[in-house]
Amino acid sequence: MLVRLLYASHSTATEAEFAAIVRQSRARNAELGVTGLLCHSEGVFVQVLEGGRAAVNRLYNQIVSDPRHKDVTLLAYTEISERRFAGWSMGQVSLQRLNPALLLKYSEVAKLDPYAMSGAAVSALFEELVSEGVIVCS
Repeated sequence: MLVRLLYASHSTATEAEFAAIVRQSRARNAELGVTGLLCHSEGVFVQVLEGGRAAVNRLYNQIVSDPRHKDVTLLAYTEISERRFAGWSMGQVSLQRLNPALLLKYSEVAKLDPYAMSGAAVSALFEELVSEGVIVCS
């Protein structure tokens, strides 16, 4: 059974630590059959994970226990029939390529704040990020 999990967290990770997290995620996720996207902006992480229920649940529990993540908030958890982000073991959103109007479409301000958005709005934003071509690194 496939699931899609979307969460947000605050992070104290430096840019170097963030780059290491992305590298490690790509390697580990490929082994686990997990795909998804990660967005990081001003100390906020937003990530969508797709894969088998057990693998995604295990990975999420590791994230919740990771001291680099604070205020981990589950935004959405859904059983799915197919992956939407299958092309990325861990794609990364390039905020430099993001049109601020896209954030305004789903949020009160043109700043990424998943804590002020519904899970459905964050999910729709991620869908559009794929369509807009702002995903880097496969």
